[in-house]
Amino acid sequence: MVARGSLVVARGHRSFPSLVRKSKQTQTYPLKREMNKEMIKNVIKLLTMVILIGTMVIWIMMPTSTYKKIWLKSMRAKLGESIYFGRPGANLLVYMFPMILLAFLGSIYLHLKKQTTVNQLNSGVERKKRNKFGALKKPMLVKGLGIVTVTEVMFLTMFLALLLWSLANYFYFTFATITPQSIPTGGDNLWQARLNAIAVRLGLTGNICLGFLFYPVARGSSLLAAVGLTSESSIKYHIWLGNLVMTLLTSHGLCYCLYWISTNQISQMLEWDRTGISHLAGEIALVAGLVMWTTTFPAIRRRYFEVFFYTHYLYMVFMLFFVFHVGISYALTSFPGFYIFIVDRFLRFLQSRNNVKLASARVLPCETVELNFSKNPMLMYSPTSILFVSIPSISKLQWHPFTITSSSKLEPKKISVMIKCQGKWSTKLYHMLSSSDPIDHLAVSVEGPYGPASTDYLRHDTLVMVSGGSGITPFISIIRDLLYMSSTNTCKIPKMTLICVFKTSSDLSMLSLILPISTEIPSFVDIQIIAFVTREKESTCNMNIIKTLDFKPYVSDQPISPILGSNSWLWLATILSSSFMIFIIIIAFITRYHIYPIDQSSKKYNAAYKSLIYLLAISISVVATSTVAMLCNKMNYKEKDENDDALSPLMIETSPDQLLSEVTNIQYGERPNLNKLLVGFNGSSVGVLVCGPRKMREEVANICSFRSAENLQFESISFTW
Repeated sequence: MVARGSLVVARGHRSFPSLVRKSKQTQTYPLKREMNKEMIKNVIKLLTMVILIGTMVIWIMMPTSTYKKIWLKSMRAKLGESIYFGRPGANLLVYMFPMILLAFLGSIYLHLKKQTTVNQLNSGVERKKRNKFGALKKPMLVKGLGIVTVTEVMFLTMFLALLLWSLANYFYFTFATITPQSIPTGGDNLWQARLNAIAVRLGLTGNICLGFLFYPVARGSSLLAAVGLTSESSIKYHIWLGNLVMTLLTSHGLCYCLYWISTNQISQMLEWDRTGISHLAGEIALVAGLVMWTTTFPAIRRRYFEVFFYTHYLYMVFMLFFVFHVGISYALTSFPGFYIFIVDRFLRFLQSRNNVKLASARVLPCETVELNFSKNPMLMYSPTSILFVSIPSISKLQWHPFTITSSSKLEPKKISVMIKCQGKWSTKLYHMLSSSDPIDHLAVSVEGPYGPASTDYLRHDTLVMVSGGSGITPFISIIRDLLYMSSTNTCKIPKMTLICVFKTSSDLSMLSLILPISTEIPSFVDIQIIAFVTREKESTCNMNIIKTLDFKPYVSDQPISPILGSNSWLWLATILSSSFMIFIIIIAFITRYHIYPIDQSSKKYNAAYKSLIYLLAISISVVATSTVAMLCNKMNYKEKDENDDALSPLMIETSPDQLLSEVTNIQYGERPNLNKLLVGFNGSSVGVLVCGPRKMREEVANICSFRSAENLQFESISFTW
């Protein structure tokens, strides 16, 4: 049994007066106002369920003859002849509008949820409600697809069932309608006619996957945050969907190539139809998709990450020529996710244009650096959030995600990230900061922070954090956030145990980032840290050798601020709704006075031009509304910055020696017995978080799987992009 050191931070004479005062003020909401918020949130949940059920029914019915012959025919009869929207009108209403409305409602819901008091989150009823569904978050699959929870298996099964249902309906229709009697004399052979039909059906099924492809990669999406997901935890869904999309679309393309070769119609490969399906556009889109797909395989992605990163910009070519291939009317069925992604991508572009104020850096003896930025106090983020960082002096194009180690509540004017040397970019940064030639300024741009809309660590009696190497970084932010909560005296925080595994004793210097000591914390906090050094029998490094750099920011450098201000979810709802309305108005005007008159003549309107008009209308509406929202918020927080006092000095952390002597029990030359450690924790709810190498995550997931002890609630934090 490993002995556990503990740290007790007792009640002191000093406190966080301003922070505590703010915390108490947030608890003075009138009861009636809270009840109104809950009522609105419940209404939003009800509307969301209705929209989701309706959308699911549409996707389920889409491959059936009932949908084609009755539903779609009826919708086109009412909307397809509209002088304002024409044929795309039905798909705008059935596919685009519901998902944009869902994203709008999700933003409103998150805005209301953001204002929920800590007391409510920590209430007994809330704890029981969340623990009730804890079993659904337990790992069910560990290898193959990665760590997959019970809930994810359920939704994955439903999605695969939808694809199989679609393929079954499409293939049944193909073989039932294409018979020897139905083929005209002198036409294709039976197998050729069926191959042609199968190729079309494979493309239609691939479009279902494409419709969901962009949701997981919209980092600031309200749809992800509303269901408790983050972009980094959803990357695996994007990977699964991407593989399905390319498998189905590649099969679609190969079937058509085989059909054209067998029927001596090779010239069809170069056809660009003026009003119908453009084969050449589809081939360009497929080639772009294949290039992206090839670089996603682990052997290529890990070894040539920059190639993988840059080729993924071909998504613009892929989507552009996909629209040209199928026409804008059908493309709208898979466009809602892409629309939400475009809004998110442009907001990220606006934020990345400015250089931020880098205040200081620390160089640790384990080839690790900590960057400390100034931030606007109104910028709030949750623990485990990430920040994308770009340093043009190293690379003008590369952006890398790093876990934030600071707490926005505990350190309102500071945001920190820790960067471990694990590649060319991070190694160049380390050498730049650790060189004997000091630098007094470093130009840096950022995107983010991105993370969960809220965290519910308070629902646990005990919180166990298992880390490997630099995987300790998200847990630093969790510990600091819980320290702040304890200082407010408004809630009981769980007991914390950090089990960290390092290769060498120099890596122990990462522990120096955990506890700030600039002010005593007026609360009782129990922290246990067990550190394992696997490759050394004793300490061989002087961990006090930490180099500190202070930078001189330029006047143009700005504190990191929220691109949409403190009410970011409300502004996002405004952008989504207003941009979509502007898009609809532009399309209605152009269709009525330009496209419709030409379509009514003998000469139909060019399909490619119509697609370009739609894409330009989307771009104009998103750019205009996002820019206005950004400028409004920029003016607001600039005025506040002028009224605020100068940024307070950055907090100084405990020295490694002090931290290790008071908190940590170090075990040299051995690996932890994680099964023995985790099963030994008592309590009705033990939250188990793990961040580190894949094997470590899988081992912890196996221990906490749905067949294990009921009190172990698992959560994997993976930042493998």
